[in-house]
Amino acid sequence: MFVNKRDGRQEKVMFDKITSRIQKLCYGLNSDFVDPAAITLKVINGLYPGVTTVELDNLAAETAATMTTKHPDYAQLAARIAISNLHKETKKVFSEVSDDLYKWINPKTGKHSPMISKETHEIIIKNADKLNSAMIYDRDFSYNYFGFKTLERSYLLKIDQKVAERPQHMLMRVAVGIHENDIEAAIETYNLLSEKWFTHASPTLFNAGTCRPQLSSCFLLTMHSDSIEGIYDTLKQCALISKSAGGIGLNVHNIRATGSYIAGTNGISNGLLPMLRVYNNTARYVDKEAIRDQVPLLYTLNHGMQISLISWTARRTLERKSRGQETCSMPCGYQICL
Repeated sequence: MFVNKRDGRQEKVMFDKITSRIQKLCYGLNSDFVDPAAITLKVINGLYPGVTTVELDNLAAETAATMTTKHPDYAQLAARIAISNLHKETKKVFSEVSDDLYKWINPKTGKHSPMISKETHEIIIKNADKLNSAMIYDRDFSYNYFGFKTLERSYLLKIDQKVAERPQHMLMRVAVGIHENDIEAAIETYNLLSEKWFTHASPTLFNAGTCRPQLSSCFLLTMHSDSIEGIYDTLKQCALISKSAGGIGLNVHNIRATGSYIAGTNGISNGLLPMLRVYNNTARYVDKEAIRDQVPLLYTLNHGMQISLISWTARRTLERKSRGQETCSMPCGYQICL
């Protein structure tokens, strides 16, 4: 059986070579419990002709992760394998990676679609030597497997759906995005972040240094008014905030309850539940477009009967879903405070 290497060459799969690569990443781990040969054996059993070295490394990392129940050091080893694989697939020099992110051309439209802002790019290129020399890539290996895969899935910038940043690149991008031309402060912040003295909230890690530098975590909103115009104006506001990974708290004190008279149309109100379905579906739609899932928090003071109805509907929804049935009722995606 042969493996396709990163440079295009084919090489015979060798048990000892895979074991040796894993063994090199076992430094500092408990050798009484961590067995590289056992991982290799499982990896060999999962290979197929023409497998790439990237896929082989991914399989080795996933295999090590499944063995975490035997000893927690396997989680650290899984992270090291995955991070080592990422390092082989990405450029090392921070300024070069930033240049690629800024100059990216969307292959479908042929248009310039920068992933970092012009200002951030210019600062990085102007101070490339200082910023490049400040990077310490070994700190990437301090992440555990779950933490690294979370970064890989949502936080590290991608080019053509392929991760282009390393964790250290992301942290330096964030530091430069915050401090801009104050390079000494940016490097200090980078070191504090990479040494895990503190971390910024997700929107800051997602957006700092990009073309949409929305760094705030949470937004508290009030329904504009108890009217179609007010409800949908607020809905638009919630959607725009969710798009940039902001969390939302929304009070609905002024929305009338079920059965209330509507003077403008001489009709009867359907209450909160139909409105929440609209908000819920919007949140689910934006989740598909945005970086992370949103769980809006709703707050109301005077809708005890409505909340009872919503709670009943939510329970019915869960019951129907547990039986594999589709339902149009509102999913339990909202946290509701009385």
